[in-house]
Amino acid sequence: MTTVRLTVAQALVRFLAAQYTERDGERHRLVEACWGVFGHGNVAGLGQALVESGQGPGAPLPFLQGRNEQAMVHAAVGFARRRNRLSTQAVTTSIGPGATNLVTGAALATINRLPVLLLPGDVFATRVADPVLQQLEVPYAGDVSVNDALRPVSRYFDRVLRPEALIPAALAAARVLTDPAETGAVTLALPQDVQTEAYDWPEEFFAERTWRVPRPAPEPSVLAEAAQAVRAARRPLLVAGGGVRHSEAQEALASFADATGIPVASTQAGKGALRFDHPCDVGGIGHTGTAVADELAGSADLLIGVGTRWTDFTTASGTLFAPGARFLNVNIAAFDSHKMGALGVVADARAALEALTGALRGHRVVPDYEAEYARGKEAWDRVVAEAFAPHPFDETARPSQTQVLGALDAVVGDEDVVINAAGSMPGDLHKLWRARSPHQYHVEYGYSCMGYEIPAAIGVRMAAPGNPVWALVGDGTYLMLPTEIVTAVQEGIDINVVLVQNHGYASIGGLSEQTGAERFGTAYRFRDADGGYTGAPLPVDLAANAASLGMDVHRAATWGELREALAAARASDRPTCVHVETDPDPDVPPPGPQAWWDVAVAETSQRPAARAARAAYERRRAGRRRHL
Repeated sequence: MTTVRLTVAQALVRFLAAQYTERDGERHRLVEACWGVFGHGNVAGLGQALVESGQGPGAPLPFLQGRNEQAMVHAAVGFARRRNRLSTQAVTTSIGPGATNLVTGAALATINRLPVLLLPGDVFATRVADPVLQQLEVPYAGDVSVNDALRPVSRYFDRVLRPEALIPAALAAARVLTDPAETGAVTLALPQDVQTEAYDWPEEFFAERTWRVPRPAPEPSVLAEAAQAVRAARRPLLVAGGGVRHSEAQEALASFADATGIPVASTQAGKGALRFDHPCDVGGIGHTGTAVADELAGSADLLIGVGTRWTDFTTASGTLFAPGARFLNVNIAAFDSHKMGALGVVADARAALEALTGALRGHRVVPDYEAEYARGKEAWDRVVAEAFAPHPFDETARPSQTQVLGALDAVVGDEDVVINAAGSMPGDLHKLWRARSPHQYHVEYGYSCMGYEIPAAIGVRMAAPGNPVWALVGDGTYLMLPTEIVTAVQEGIDINVVLVQNHGYASIGGLSEQTGAERFGTAYRFRDADGGYTGAPLPVDLAANAASLGMDVHRAATWGELREALAAARASDRPTCVHVETDPDPDVPPPGPQAWWDVAVAETSQRPAARAARAAYERRRAGRRRHL
């Protein structure tokens, strides 16, 4: 057996550079780059290995310098989502806070079923220097480190305590990263002494490996049962989830809708799987859905879920669907396919949709049903147009948040990508955004993580350099994680940031008011005489902050200025920020929630607002039901 002597870190870099994925005959690098912030837990191991392997064009594993560990994970996740989970990036950190900063990003990746490889440094495996700097000492267990916090948020976790243990650990990591049913965050914790140890590695370990991403087809008997269920339904509704996009099933979905006339609603992760102007597209579903989609859902006798996890926002906390509704779930993960008491079709979304379209040949919903949802779609299109329209009387007025979206809608092309994750904007986008291509709508709502947008925009832009990318952020989200602006400037990644300043947590402020908490602690204001936050707005200049980090900045005070600023940003080849302060009380408010969301309200209170909110809560929760 031929061997080569390398350190563990050098061997890992060489192994990762030789891993590929393949689906439908197309081959991709599995791990295309490695983000990192170096410290004493990884600088002499992975840091040295990356230098040893070479940098610049053609490097086996190009290195990207990040500023915040959580943000580096977000960038890698954005990259992986844009690449349909066929490629991803790695993230290396030191021990201690560098490693624990990965936890939020890892949870986001795993919840959204998106692959990312985490390589945190760890304490000495030999324990010759315990306790080392930043080491957590656990009196009841000598083998615990802070990296164990990553176990529950990782789809695979291993601590490489000896050099030879890297071989099975690395192979298992690649298997999980490329498994469409199991993928998520994968963590290989690397003790800092083991990273630098040398070992005689078999050459076969570094041979190119191609991990084939399968498209399992539905079992024939299950397919026949599914087709029978669809044929028997009078009012079927298909709900497209993120699995449609991950499996690149958009054309299969359009063909299914064209052939059957079944309307298609979408979750946050699935929006854009069908173009907004397709006759069967009825928009978002659930708490942040459209009126037409939610009305259809409430009267549907069969819900066909394709690649969805059926979260509470989609089901309106179990109140959206009729008591007698039945469910048919297509999902690559058996865990998800059987939710809602469904007939589960465990299969790839594209393969299943193609097979189901064939099995339903000649079947179509009745014309009256098509006419009904066509009228609902037209009515909602008018709602969108009204929300997007500029101020009809005063062009010098500050725009509302939905008018900001309208201005952006007027500027973007089909190839643009719009990224958002948290606050009030995901609701407006889900209800109103006109998704024109499979990748344009990029809203992370599995974890709804403030701070995701800017680093994810970097990842998306790296994954698809030809697509203009827009990170939509409120001031609350911006203040959480603006650090990777510096990375975008350094690397010349021309992302666009639309910074909407509304002086607080607008979404949670509204939820606080609805639940009897009276907007407590949700405004960015000075304290008042009673100690609350109801004083004057804070004199914070976020546009100046973005400029100080190296971005070109356009300040827009009106809708007309905003439209010009957005067009200038799109034409720019530098990282650019468009700052706009929105009208807190617009003449045309955004359409409210079309369905309920269960947020528990205080059962007893001396305050009238909380008592009223509890009474409303009791009425709404009475409509919850389990679908068995």
